[in-house]
Amino acid sequence: MKIALVHDYLVQYGGAERVLAAFTEIFPEASIYTLLHDKEAVHGAFDDKRVYTSFLQGIPYIKRMHRLFPPLMPPAIEQFDFSMYDVVLSDSSSYAKGILTSPHTLHISYIHTPMRYAWDDCQKYAHDFGFPRIIKRFVPFFMNLIRIWDKKSADRVDLFLANSHFVKARIRKYYRKESFVIHPPVDTDRFFIASPEKKKDYFLMVGRLIAYKRFDIAIRAFNRLGLPLKIIGRGPDMARLKKIAGPNIEFLGRVSDEELPSYYAECRAFIFPQEEDFGIVALEAMASGRPVIAFRGGDIEERVKEGLSGVFFNEQTSESIVAAVKRFEKESFDAEKIRETALPFDKAVFKSKIKAYVEKALKDHQESISLSSVH
Repeated sequence: MKIALVHDYLVQYGGAERVLAAFTEIFPEASIYTLLHDKEAVHGAFDDKRVYTSFLQGIPYIKRMHRLFPPLMPPAIEQFDFSMYDVVLSDSSSYAKGILTSPHTLHISYIHTPMRYAWDDCQKYAHDFGFPRIIKRFVPFFMNLIRIWDKKSADRVDLFLANSHFVKARIRKYYRKESFVIHPPVDTDRFFIASPEKKKDYFLMVGRLIAYKRFDIAIRAFNRLGLPLKIIGRGPDMARLKKIAGPNIEFLGRVSDEELPSYYAECRAFIFPQEEDFGIVALEAMASGRPVIAFRGGDIEERVKEGLSGVFFNEQTSESIVAAVKRFEKESFDAEKIRETALPFDKAVFKSKIKAYVEKALKDHQESISLSSVH
């Protein structure tokens, strides 16, 4: 089986890139095709792989400003030639699923989410990423074209995988396609339950500092509560968030993979105020035996159980977070039981499911082609 992997763009290292890394472990000989590759931004994670980039790679500053150029992405992703492959496995939240393949090549697309800024609220997208005023005026126009391309490009995919049942519903809504759910990998072996004497008094948040993750409402809530909050991550919103944060809130920036498990294990609880399609960081906290204080939106309800592994709040406001933290402080949680709920999402489980799915899909695809050629 000759297989290629396709990724939107390698300009950060987050949940989608961890999925790609797991794909490379399942299929170590596979080449990677992507719109852009910033080796420093992904911390050299794919330096030992053959990585092919689009013509966008040569445009100055585009690695940091790629969100300003949506109209260039469709022709860039369509430039790649996959005629020599039996299977292409794309993982996509925007453009990777739009590749062109020949009839004999099976295209399986693992969808993190249908393109959020095209289908949900393009005006909010323009605001959240701080686009210049002149560009904001054109966003609705070119997003309409992107939506048309995105819907048509979904018809090129042979089989869809969804990272959650929430995303499965979104795929059905926007693409009118069915999908099979395989949850993203969590490297549960990296995370551990801290001994009681190691536990500390802080609450924790982890993720890219961008608007939709709603670090702002959590910061305002903890300003009011006066409780210690540590924030791990970097992003374009950092300067703004630091301005509104009180002295009880500590920004740690990026921490190493070796240090991160201890921060999870030693916190009182993990704060999760955003609507996510899956939310790997919440699972990492649970693999560390820590309860999650989460907004009741997106896919998180499939994983966090009220009173067993966390506490929910129903509105994305600082007032709702304050109330949820106060409820949390009156409850007790069993770290071992919380960790048990995260173990089914282990990376080994993910790799086994993906490998079995791809192999069976290719077998079925090749049999179908053989039957067609006979008739």
